Amino acid sequence: MTRSDLVEELAARFSQLTHRDAELATKTLLDAMADTLVRGNRIEIRGFGSFSINRRPPRMGRNPRSGESVAIPEKRVTHFKPGKALRESVDARTEELLKVPPPS
Repeated sequence: MTRSDLVEELAARFSQLTHRDAELATKTLLDAMADTLVRGNRIEIRGFGSFSINRRPPRMGRNPRSGESVAIPEKRVTHFKPGKALRESVDARTEELLKVPPPS
């Protein structure tokens, strides 16, 4: 699902929201989440999951073309851990979709 898909879904589910309002709401929410993560805080949405920042230490890598060593700097990466309700929901729905009907 892309950002525009999310905007379309919001506008379709809530008839009182115009497409422009749904777009603004989506942008505001995602910007707030990004700002929170930039500040180093954790985001927890009960039943959905949590977002946090993990630190990847600096390391030595290798250039695949030349084979020479390359210093890779430290990075901070976003990590998502799904909540129990989301994991169970995805698992149950996936099983339903994968069930093969018996041959006729």
